[in-house]
Amino acid sequence: MIRSLFQSRLILLIAFAFAVMGDPVSSVAYAIEAALRALHGDLGLLVATMGIVLGVIVLVSLNYHQLYARFPEGGGDAAATGTAFGEGWAFLPLGSLIVDYTLTITISVAAGASAIIALLPGLASLRIPLALALLLVVASLTWFGHGGRLIFATMTIAFIAVAFAVIARGFLAPAAQGSAPLVPASDHETGPLAVLLAFPVAMALATGVEAPSSAIAQLGQLDDRGRTRFGRISLWLMIAIVVTLTVGLSVLAVRLRVGVPPANSTQVADIARTATGHGSLFAVFQVTTAILLLAAASSSFQAGPGLLKALSAGGGGVGVLPTSLGRANRHHTPYWGVVAFLAISGVIVVVAGAREQRLVLFYAVAVFAAFLCGLLAMAKFFRAERRWLLLTTSLVGSLAVALTLVVDIARGYPIISLIAALAIAATLHRLWVRAGRPRGVTEAERIGEVAAGFRARP
Repeated sequence: MIRSLFQSRLILLIAFAFAVMGDPVSSVAYAIEAALRALHGDLGLLVATMGIVLGVIVLVSLNYHQLYARFPEGGGDAAATGTAFGEGWAFLPLGSLIVDYTLTITISVAAGASAIIALLPGLASLRIPLALALLLVVASLTWFGHGGRLIFATMTIAFIAVAFAVIARGFLAPAAQGSAPLVPASDHETGPLAVLLAFPVAMALATGVEAPSSAIAQLGQLDDRGRTRFGRISLWLMIAIVVTLTVGLSVLAVRLRVGVPPANSTQVADIARTATGHGSLFAVFQVTTAILLLAAASSSFQAGPGLLKALSAGGGGVGVLPTSLGRANRHHTPYWGVVAFLAISGVIVVVAGAREQRLVLFYAVAVFAAFLCGLLAMAKFFRAERRWLLLTTSLVGSLAVALTLVVDIARGYPIISLIAALAIAATLHRLWVRAGRPRGVTEAERIGEVAAGFRARP
């Protein structure tokens, strides 16, 4: 019996861990290219730039490692912010999350279309219709229920296995097969300044790092200690995989001289093609990349409407949004929430021309606004408890996140993401005040995750 319990817990851990890491793992498909574009093709600075990105991710992750113990029932940044500064402040990370879910859907289907086009260039003229079709397919599947997170875990594992095979083949291949120079001739910034300006662009790689902190709410079959342990194991396993994939693909890009891709390809596709040729491994890599990206979109299609339901009247949570957003079909899907995310994401796909690289900056701003709220909240807890080392870690992380936000916003248009997040937060707060300040704001993210449900049982 003890052995059976251990095996079932292990299966549950694997299913949970690989399901929640789908978003950050899929971000590898476009974050490295985003950094190289921000470096104006300077391959010589790519590894250093991605190293800083990974360093910031580790800093943020140290904060979440502590957050699990403080909020083992789930709730993420909203729970931390509301508890630290007052319930009304929880709307700041909640507004950022709603923007984040929308952009996750949009950038994932756009990157999924790019992965397919890199494999089948003949579809290039149909980029926008292809992305919209993928968006509709993902939304339609969400309509018929959650389907079990084990499917997402399987997709993530498949991509990781194929990506590791591509990296291994790449290091066995002859060096410098591509034509991109290490340091292209240009009048742009070089050295440390170029890295400083480029690394915030690639911080889209960090999106999803917060996922286990809220997703542990799905593990109702575990006690607080078990959820904390699952969350921490999932977090550091996710970080290890993201670091390995990012470093491996970045070093391969330099080794094989794979620079900024042409219009109808992606950098990771060019790396895989250069490393493996045009054979079956390249095709499998592109297919698994596209499927993982669509799984990431599907996850946000579940979490986003779930959060709106938790905030709606009759949705089991706060009760500040219209009752219609809490209505679910017989598959427990809040269908009007799905329709809302589908419509907004579809508009963004068209406006961006289904180009994921046009959305990366907007994406980084949305997720890092929530990170900053969580880091400052934990810093307040640590200061009150006189835990100076942890306080220092949170403050350094806050500075790194703030720098990322400032640099990204300084580029111009990405400020739209911040404005949208603040506008949503302000609207929700106003509705909350009008409703008599009902309790439960800090619980909204947790309630939304519980609605998603984790089907596995020990």
